[in-house]
Amino acid sequence: MRLTREDAATGPLIRGFAQGGFRVDDGIYRALLLTPERADGWEPPAIEALDEAALAPLLALDPAPEFLLLGTGAALVRPPAALIAALAARDIGIEAMDSRAAARAWGVLRGEGRWIAGAFYPL
Repeated sequence: MRLTREDAATGPLIRGFAQGGFRVDDGIYRALLLTPERADGWEPPAIEALDEAALAPLLALDPAPEFLLLGTGAALVRPPAALIAALAARDIGIEAMDSRAAARAWGVLRGEGRWIAGAFYPL
């Protein structure tokens, strides 16, 4: 008998890390924007310059995401205060962690059916 794990989550899932990037379904992305519906490569600004414009595809999600899961690269970096305030004004929270931890959290949260968005800086 062969046992296979069925994913509880729908949409793109980060399946691992390869070639310095994130393995999502059939693609590998150096930096990544994720919604419950799609995965897209991303050219992120320096973390201190991260703003709403850089996250526009995520903020256009309808309905709006519960919160933004922000993978800040190899280490945890606090996102800019202006971004935190701008997201709060939209009733969107932000959870920042290093990108590997954020990738693992994405799978857990999507497995729970959470409607979230993710932005992942390179590893």
